[in-house]
Amino acid sequence: MDNYRHYLQHNISDNLVLFIKPSKVFLYAVTITWLFTHYNKAYGEEYFNINALETHSGFPEDIDLSIFTQDDQQLPGRYWVDIYLNREKTDTGNIDFIIVNHRLSPKIKLQRLKKMGVNIDSFPSLRDLPQETEIADLGQHIPSASSFFDFNKQRLDINIPQAALNSQARDYVSSHLWEQGLTSLLVNYNYSGSTNWLNNQSGSTNNNFLNLRTGANWGAWRLRNYSTYSSQNHKWQSLNTYLQRDIHALKSQLVFGDSYTPSAIFDGFQFRGMQLASDDNMLPDSLKGFAPTIRGIAQSNAQVTIKQNGYIIYETYVSAGPFVISDLYPTTSSGNLEIIIKEADGREHRSVQPFSAVPIMLRENSLRHSLTLGKYQSFTHRGKQPYFMQGTVIYGISNRVTVYGGTTLSKDYQSAAFGTGYSFSDWGSLSFDVTHAKSDLAENFSDSGQSYRFQYAKDLSQTGTNLTLAGYRYSTHRFYDFKDANEIDITNNKDNRSNTNKRSKLQLHVNQSLGNLGSIYLSAFQQNYWYQKGYERNISAGYNTSYHSINYNLNYTYSEFPGSKHNDQILSFSVQIPLDRWLKNSWVSYNLTSSKNRDTSHQISLNGTALEDNNLIYSIQQNYTHHDKDIGGNISAEYKGAYGQINAGYNYDKQSKQLNYGLNGGIVAHPYGVTLSQSLGDTLALVRAHGAKGVKVQNHTGISTDWNGYAIVPYVSSYRKNRIALDTYSMGNNVDIDINTQTIIPTQGSLALANFQTRIGYRVLIMLSHKGKEIPFGATATLEKQHDIDDTNSTIVSNDGQAYLSGVPKAGRLWVKWGYKDIKECHVNYQLPDEIPTSGLYMVNAACE
Repeated sequence: MDNYRHYLQHNISDNLVLFIKPSKVFLYAVTITWLFTHYNKAYGEEYFNINALETHSGFPEDIDLSIFTQDDQQLPGRYWVDIYLNREKTDTGNIDFIIVNHRLSPKIKLQRLKKMGVNIDSFPSLRDLPQETEIADLGQHIPSASSFFDFNKQRLDINIPQAALNSQARDYVSSHLWEQGLTSLLVNYNYSGSTNWLNNQSGSTNNNFLNLRTGANWGAWRLRNYSTYSSQNHKWQSLNTYLQRDIHALKSQLVFGDSYTPSAIFDGFQFRGMQLASDDNMLPDSLKGFAPTIRGIAQSNAQVTIKQNGYIIYETYVSAGPFVISDLYPTTSSGNLEIIIKEADGREHRSVQPFSAVPIMLRENSLRHSLTLGKYQSFTHRGKQPYFMQGTVIYGISNRVTVYGGTTLSKDYQSAAFGTGYSFSDWGSLSFDVTHAKSDLAENFSDSGQSYRFQYAKDLSQTGTNLTLAGYRYSTHRFYDFKDANEIDITNNKDNRSNTNKRSKLQLHVNQSLGNLGSIYLSAFQQNYWYQKGYERNISAGYNTSYHSINYNLNYTYSEFPGSKHNDQILSFSVQIPLDRWLKNSWVSYNLTSSKNRDTSHQISLNGTALEDNNLIYSIQQNYTHHDKDIGGNISAEYKGAYGQINAGYNYDKQSKQLNYGLNGGIVAHPYGVTLSQSLGDTLALVRAHGAKGVKVQNHTGISTDWNGYAIVPYVSSYRKNRIALDTYSMGNNVDIDINTQTIIPTQGSLALANFQTRIGYRVLIMLSHKGKEIPFGATATLEKQHDIDDTNSTIVSNDGQAYLSGVPKAGRLWVKWGYKDIKECHVNYQLPDEIPTSGLYMVNAACE
């Protein structure tokens, strides 16, 4: 009867007149108001005279309302409540309440108190009790502890002295609440393809690319594989396979297989072996992953391919103009990405985008560590693959000083690094380190040298400026990092890069907010090599602003490579104008692109979203190029549904035509069956609302439950509280649910269960009678489920013996209890008519036996 206990709350008169004939409503309201403001003093307490009620049953003594005659009194039982600890919300769930000292008092399990952070071991009366023990009066065990239940708000406040709690940071989530999730099999697929026709040639060419991420979860263990297939070389490539689990006590991740070394001290590289490393995600936000954002400019409808260490990690199709890619899978916190833009006419633009984290600074007494043992994984057929060991440690001595160091050891390579980071408060933070390395590149050929590195970062909050300057200078020509030492081929004189090591490297990133005038950004990278002339440079800059909801963007890119006399420069300007006044969720864009090595082009496009959840994305474009008077166009659409995403597009110019298409999504096998999904992230949630078909999940575009009531939420935060909510307006008439929200706290890579208790059946208003008389007001009616009482589907009988229930099967049995301490009871065997009422509500007369 959990869902209907509040039926009698606040004002009992509302319940008494609910089903009373209209002619008597006013009389009952006045009578009840008078009765509740007067009491019989002979009893020494408030007393409600039941005989004052006019009842059709003729047995007013059967009505027991004594519990409501006392202030703040409600029925004992189980309630779904918000739980607050010292005024901060910590949980939501079912709590059993009993009456203690004439008030509702919660029965809280010892296990729940421990998860809330109560130091159970410091209280002798609690220390040796079983975890399932329920505590009804906190003050008897914990001095000054108390609880208060606000029935109107369904809020339970628990007050416990700070001295009785474990020391916790803000946003702290106890590891006892972390969920390892369900045993499951995972498949994440991303297919993209194209068919191309050249106007001066017969026939067509096809390109297909499949990105496949598979995995399995069992307990705390996560098995993952990442493979790709490309039709260009007709070859499957398994990029990495690993087995991983978290170690809660160490706040670390343990990995066996293919992974990357940490890159805070040494440059990261891929290995196969074992690694134990700290995981900052296991820390609360108040004590605290990286993938870079790729920006570029396409001069036509182009294919963009991103490589790391020679492997394709991302491939997509973009329209002419500036583009941004921000959904790369995390790999490592520093390194180089090769970006290849293949234009519609076959030309290619290549650039290198390095990325790195900000300087190393930790809080006082904080420690980060890593230990890696394994075999180096070369990305060329010439590279060596030695066994190695690497260890790193970072420690925060104080709020201003952090020290760090590490070593990398193998048969032919040894290096050691030491550095320190220092906070200059308003002047930013700076780190400096030195690495000494000895490399045996070949037999009787050995080199040793030093590398000096500094990093600087500063946020100017007054001016809205974010500055990150990371400079690396290799002061001696005989220094090699571990990756270069294993990839160099001293026998190949034609490979310039393999015969030269880095001399200096400089990175600069600046973001400047201009308030209402917009913002500007500058990103610059420069690197040169020993024994090689020239520089490798990449510069990108831009200005963004908006005026009256119209967006303006100005972007510039510059790139050059060592040994080349040419450079490439591209300037673009774009404007976006919303059309919501005429066409909902749509906008028109204009883009102008001018290249040093090519002509100027113009593009105008109409873009927007459609359907109820905006899960259909469309675009229509027209292009024009000055030099060759080339006119081209493009039309594309993408649909985002509960079971995945599908996209298609067609573009043309005077030289060629192209049809591109794609399909991506996920497949999850779990203990309850198999569920199709949108593209899967790293950590997932399984919505289980058994039997509730087509129910939408709030705040997730296109996601709804399948035919059996299951859905996958593809992106949730690990080690954080995630709220999963169902849209009750999308439920069918035969579906009822008590609580439409659940909170999950998944571990990394897990499939956490968000279980919703549903009732599938009909809505029924039953007029109950017993021995020819109506069942008295205040009686409880409970549905029998599989020969057991279903406490989750219960209601209170109103005046005229009426009981409302939802989730009722076509036929069944109802148990009814009333009187003082429910001493009277009977049951009803009912059968609903075959014809469903237009209103969806059955009205049935039933005799209770």
